[in-house]
Amino acid sequence: METSDVLKLADKKGVKFIQLWFTDIIGNLKSVTIPRNQLKDALEQGKGFDGSSIEGFTRIHESDTVAKPDPNTFAILPWSSKEERQARMFCDILMPDKTPYEGDPRYVLKKNLAEAKKMGFAYYVGPEIEYFYFKDSQGTGLLDRSGYFDLTPPDFGDDLRMKTIEVLEEMGIPVEASHHEVAPSQHEIDLVYQDALTMADYTMTYKLVVKEIAQQHGVYATFMPKPIFGVNGSGMHTHQSLFKDGKNAFYGDSESLSKTGQEFMVGLLRHAQEITLITNQWVNSYKRLVPGYEAPVYISWARRNRSTLVRVPAYFPNRVNAARVEYRSPDPACNPYFAFAAMLQVGLEGIRKHYELPKPVERDIFEMSWEERNEAGISYLPESLGEAISHIKRSALVKRTLGNSVFDKLMENKKTIWEEYRSQVTQYEIEKNLPVL
Repeated sequence: METSDVLKLADKKGVKFIQLWFTDIIGNLKSVTIPRNQLKDALEQGKGFDGSSIEGFTRIHESDTVAKPDPNTFAILPWSSKEERQARMFCDILMPDKTPYEGDPRYVLKKNLAEAKKMGFAYYVGPEIEYFYFKDSQGTGLLDRSGYFDLTPPDFGDDLRMKTIEVLEEMGIPVEASHHEVAPSQHEIDLVYQDALTMADYTMTYKLVVKEIAQQHGVYATFMPKPIFGVNGSGMHTHQSLFKDGKNAFYGDSESLSKTGQEFMVGLLRHAQEITLITNQWVNSYKRLVPGYEAPVYISWARRNRSTLVRVPAYFPNRVNAARVEYRSPDPACNPYFAFAAMLQVGLEGIRKHYELPKPVERDIFEMSWEERNEAGISYLPESLGEAISHIKRSALVKRTLGNSVFDKLMENKKTIWEEYRSQVTQYEIEKNLPVL
């Protein structure tokens, strides 16, 4: 879409205000709102703002940054009133000289996609984004007691999901399916497979829309990975593949991935520990990555076994475009720009270095003994944010993926969070230790 197309569409739809969206390094959505009369200038020149106030952005002595809207992301916000109709556009963050700002998560993903393009590949992803509905943000009051795929009328959560899908599709975001998830009051909406940059923008929009529709109906939606002890947490299983010359480069035959697909998958396996801080960036993320709740713990792959980290789905084995790998550890509280960039880059590393495919593990890994796992060469994902930090800080590959500046700022942020958390005295310790120590 060109600038002139955006201006015409804004006038046709009666748009009064435009929200310019971008994210900080944590993946928090940020916005600068401009009136319609500033739209042409924003599209041509961008909108200046103080980057030093954004987590992980510039230092105070170099704070001037520019948000340059991407006209292809123009969409009306359906919940805005007709009298004050609003639209949104995602922005690329630039320096005053109009060069890309290296700390912009959208730029980080673009940079890695450009590297894939030089190798002849386009990267496509399809995340399964799970979340919970609660009565409010102060606790975990459930809206239902349903389970996986349940349809138990009256289901308020199901109605909210349908309303959310209507809004997403009105914004031009195609939905593939939706359903109730395993845990009570847990839901999932799956978006149609897209190129990674488009999907990262869609993912940020999805999370806002889910929360907006929930709020409109007096409840709270959360993407916290593990809000309730004793039930499944929320994941963001990410299906992914590379396309080359318009064809799926992962398709081998009805039984296996191509050599390219296999090498990409092994890249995910070999570097899983290094990228876990990116795909699972919060202290709470590691409360989900524990045995017994369908989330992956051990680093292995399979075709049918859902206890593995990487799975090769076989829903439609003879459909070329359906060939893909599913990476199961990410959670929906990650920064999708960084998560997609990291998964892409480690997959490409597998292709560059021709990693050899290990044997699949088609039995329940949680039922295997330590000796059996050790004999099979199965290692495990980090068990805490602190352990994830120790893995990523040694990774030259992840540092190159993010860029030195982003890498250092992200490490600083996560180290601060981990130090703050590990110094806390929890209710668990009070209940278990105080009476006996």
